[in-house]
Amino acid sequence: MILVLPKPPECIRVAYADPPYKEVSHARLVEHLCWHFPDGWALSTSTPGLRIVLPLCPPDVRVGAWVKPFAVFKPGVNLAYAWEPLLWRGGRKRTREEHTMRDWVSANITLKRGCVGAKPTAFCHWMFQLLGLQPCDVLVDLYPGSGAVTAAWEIWRAAQTP
Repeated sequence: MILVLPKPPECIRVAYADPPYKEVSHARLVEHLCWHFPDGWALSTSTPGLRIVLPLCPPDVRVGAWVKPFAVFKPGVNLAYAWEPLLWRGGRKRTREEHTMRDWVSANITLKRGCVGAKPTAFCHWMFQLLGLQPCDVLVDLYPGSGAVTAAWEIWRAAQTP
């Protein structure tokens, strides 16, 4: 069940999804995001999951990268998987007056956040900027897990309010 929160007319309503990869129908999730969040959405996935999820998305979906300078290394694996794709759609169009955004962010993973895979604040703030969010907007975290995204949203909103 989706809780629909009211929003002022000049504001947008977006969603963020960071699902448990093997327990979710990504086809249904992408359909849900497109239908219920026409203003915009973002979806975290894994590098192996990218080849499965991206073809399910509309053609206007973009891919960004969270690059992890400090990441968990797997024992016996001599390749560090140190980036994670973020798919996003919609949000506000950026103007030429705004500073130029990159389609990637470099941020260390979080440790001891109570939930494996909790997103760091720097990643969250980058995602909010990609979507062009403003303090009046509504952000729905579909898989709240540790609560890190919602906490980062409240910090970011407070910093944007004059």
